Amino acid sequence: MSGGKAAGSGYGAPAGARIGHVHLKVADLDRALAFYAGVLGFTVRQRMGSGAAFLAAGGYHHHLALNTWESLQGAPPPAGSTGLYHLAILYPSRAALAQALERVLQAGIPLEGAADHGVSESVYLRDPDGNGVELYCDKPESRWPRTHAGDLAMYTRPLDLHALLREIPTGTASGSGPLDL
Repeated sequence: MSGGKAAGSGYGAPAGARIGHVHLKVADLDRALAFYAGVLGFTVRQRMGSGAAFLAAGGYHHHLALNTWESLQGAPPPAGSTGLYHLAILYPSRAALAQALERVLQAGIPLEGAADHGVSESVYLRDPDGNGVELYCDKPESRWPRTHAGDLAMYTRPLDLHALLREIPTGTASGSGPLDL
């Protein structure tokens, strides 16, 4: 499908439309905060007791909302069921993605994958509740792969994590030494 219109509808969402925030049901709010604030570095903007928290990067009101309203001590959905595949966190640069990857590895969180998609580079993992999390950065649009007709030609190729980690600016790495990949 090209041209930005939904199949058969004649309508296309406006170019400025964005996904606003993600609201996740979690089993343990403190455990989820240890991951999203402690490892990924989001700031807790508001906490509502032990029931909910709202987190953001920068001064935004919230990018993530976490709650236990229907899920306190709950189990993740079983494999093969419908629901969230993953949430994706867009980093502003390859260096910022590398720093996030370093923090994930230092926390001992296993990676489920890493890919170069032509338009972006992504690292995949799970949060403490089993939700899929993609950490990614976009490539400049001028470098996106295209067909001869001009349509996107995304792909999935291995991402060199060692090369990505070398993008961490000098003086900002943790200095913890080599990381397990």
